[in-house]
Amino acid sequence: MQPMDTPLEIIKHLISFPTISHNSNMDLIAYVRGLLAEHGITAQLFENPEGTKANLLASFGPRDTPGLLISGHTDVVPVLGQTWSRDPFEATIHEGRLFGRGACDMKGFIGLALALIPRLAKADLKMPVHLALSYDEEVGCAGVRSLVDHLAHLPVKPRFALVGEPTSMKIVTAHKGICVQRITITGKAAHSSLPDEGANALFAAGDLLGFLSKMATDLREIRDERFEPAFTSINIGQISGGNAVNIIADHAVIDWEFRPIPEADPDALLAKIKDYAQSVVLPKLRATAPQCDIRFETIAQAPALDAAGSEDAEAVMRKLTGANESHAVSFTTEAGLFQKISGIPAIVCGPGSIEQAHKPDEYVSLDQLGRAQRLLSALVDWAERGQAESAL
Repeated sequence: MQPMDTPLEIIKHLISFPTISHNSNMDLIAYVRGLLAEHGITAQLFENPEGTKANLLASFGPRDTPGLLISGHTDVVPVLGQTWSRDPFEATIHEGRLFGRGACDMKGFIGLALALIPRLAKADLKMPVHLALSYDEEVGCAGVRSLVDHLAHLPVKPRFALVGEPTSMKIVTAHKGICVQRITITGKAAHSSLPDEGANALFAAGDLLGFLSKMATDLREIRDERFEPAFTSINIGQISGGNAVNIIADHAVIDWEFRPIPEADPDALLAKIKDYAQSVVLPKLRATAPQCDIRFETIAQAPALDAAGSEDAEAVMRKLTGANESHAVSFTTEAGLFQKISGIPAIVCGPGSIEQAHKPDEYVSLDQLGRAQRLLSALVDWAERGQAESAL
């Protein structure tokens, strides 16, 4: 058996895989499977239908008692259009910082977790430790669904999940959700001088945009001061439609999103705009063209993370980190899916700042990696002790 690479060497290997969300992650998964195989561990894979991407789950220790799930995503955001001062897929260390695409979000954390494999493989664990890797987190947490569905049906579920997204090692117990929608409006083309001969899809889009704007204003009144901003936000990202200035637009597309606070009901919010589209906007279109239509498509969706139910996990994390408070963030992670679909309490805590994620010359400080490494080691100590009390 070859000696295991150091944590930094593993992180550098991970960064060298250009696992941008539209690319395959299978080479990285093969690398991880190799690390596990060196210590006699077989991983479960949950592939996409095309077989080009996979989630991975590896388990250590007993299976008949709740334990710890350590989770991270393998995909990274694109570098196209960004100006880097170094090769984004060749990790470099400079002035106490590790640079590279995914260094902060979140291959630094994954590398630290994988470096635990030799210890976990031979440890006398009283509680199991599970390592989970996902794909397509950066496109609305779309890839992890097969993994969370599997976890939801385990006879014994993990006691809690630790999602190592960059929080500057702060304990995060709540975050907003996300729902990305596409509205496709089908009108009827005609010469612009004959408005009653057509049905203008862009006018319909304008009606819907106005309604969404009013909804966004109304939602500001329902507040959760843990978040910044403290309300469910709506954003119109892209609008397209029409063919020429002298042709009544026969099509329009609106891409928009909302980010609900945990108290909000995403289904009710979406039902409100759909009802307006069907009861107010569509009849106007069909007055001159019965074939017109308005369709809604969910592009991506992930639920908010709620602190309720994660008190035990929070107590463990506070004890191990020495933190005396927890936090809420406005970005979305896979933690909400573990909580809402798998039924597993979840905490978000990892090295690096979200301010560095997705940017050119992305980095994580070596100090942050050191703090995360100590936390992960303490969690393995905890699993070896197998203490049942919530606050250790």
